[in-house]
Amino acid sequence: MKKEDKIAAIEKITETVNKYAHFYLIDFSTMDAASTSSLRRKCFESEIKLMVVKNSLLHKVLDKKEGDFSPLDAALKGSTAIMFSDTGNKPAKLLKEVAKDGVPALKGAYVEESFYIGADQLDALCNIKSKDELVADLIALLQSPAKNLVSALQSGGNSIHGILEAISEKNK
Repeated sequence: MKKEDKIAAIEKITETVNKYAHFYLIDFSTMDAASTSSLRRKCFESEIKLMVVKNSLLHKVLDKKEGDFSPLDAALKGSTAIMFSDTGNKPAKLLKEVAKDGVPALKGAYVEESFYIGADQLDALCNIKSKDELVADLIALLQSPAKNLVSALQSGGNSIHGILEAISEKNK
């Protein structure tokens, strides 16, 4: 690979790494062409960017990126593809859905500012809630007491109104 090509590839990888908040490193070297094509199609449908990279170039990109990405060094061996996503658990769920006999295998992931190394971390990654899911849970928790109060006031108001009507009808 020429030096100009390496520089262009590094710039493209850097741009993509900076654009997305989460990424997964996978090994798909044992997949056949049909399975690879199917994985690419499902990634596109799920708004996940899939990119095949050279480990040395990705290593250079991660070295320049702010923060310590050295826990991923062990995963940068063999064939590597990166799955980029703005939602932390979406690639994990897709990998779990398409994986047959551990193929494609999860090598490592950077999700919610944490590192997950190894295929055994896939279940943990699937269970991570996204920022939108956490916000929705928080809003539901905050709304719950207000809904209970409104419900109690409405039911109490109806029963008092009903009692007063019944009393007034008896007095007639």
